[in-house]
Amino acid sequence: MKGIIFSIAGTFLFSFSVQAQQFGGYAEIKNFLSLTQARFPATTRIVDVGPSDSGDRIYALAIGNGPLRNLVVATHHGNEYGSTGVAAFFAAHLASQPIAGQTVYVIPVLNIWGYNGRSRYEMGAKGYHDPNRDYPGPCGTEGPFDLKSTASLAKFIADQSIVTSATLHTFWPVVVYPWGISTHDTATPYDNFFIKMAQFATQVSGYKYGNNTELIYPADGTFEDYAFWKHGIWSMLFELGSGHSPTQSSIEEMARVNVPGLRSMLENSPPRRAADHEFRGRCDTQMRSLDLHIE
Repeated sequence: MKGIIFSIAGTFLFSFSVQAQQFGGYAEIKNFLSLTQARFPATTRIVDVGPSDSGDRIYALAIGNGPLRNLVVATHHGNEYGSTGVAAFFAAHLASQPIAGQTVYVIPVLNIWGYNGRSRYEMGAKGYHDPNRDYPGPCGTEGPFDLKSTASLAKFIADQSIVTSATLHTFWPVVVYPWGISTHDTATPYDNFFIKMAQFATQVSGYKYGNNTELIYPADGTFEDYAFWKHGIWSMLFELGSGHSPTQSSIEEMARVNVPGLRSMLENSPPRRAADHEFRGRCDTQMRSLDLHIE
């Protein structure tokens, strides 16, 4: 495996590189998962999340053995390889220091086809799709589930009874929460709680935090709103760094400032899903034109 051994606060992480000139594609990710599991056999296991349209299986590293099950998933958009790097840093960090009482599933790459081709989009049976517009939602979707990857993840979070999730993207430095859909009625009954989670998440990074629609733009069919709307999962979206083409040193810095926040957020995550997760506002179809598909 290419790259060097990185560490945060003296903790072994991994030997890994996502620089374009050393890019090994999803095969390198699978190798990373295998090596990490071999190094920490008592705290980790590799889990098959399900099929993708690439023909490859989507894999997660399950870390810890606790009854509370949480999730970190990166690279809905295949060109956002910086999120893959941060997910890998986080997985290796947790493998050496699991969170007591939790099993955390880390999926470094959801969009395998896009990741291998450095493409935001994913090729499915019906053509190209934006995976993070492919979920059902209260204000619509570009799917739903035109891709095997999104259907696999939806089944996985239901089967594993996931309580809290963090999705990792790249473009600009914010941490946001539902609702992020085409509506002016963005409040949930749990805004104060979401703010506390975001404060834990940004305690080192200093990223801005707030409502998804207000800080980024409305986007229908995203995983974040689907997970909260469908299941009451405490769903947080991390936008990392300041672009889609970070250098290796930039990825290390994104990991340095976000790994502690991810851990703190999960350590302080609730023991059960939200009870009141129905959307009771009004959708505004005119707002769909504000979705730039760049985040």
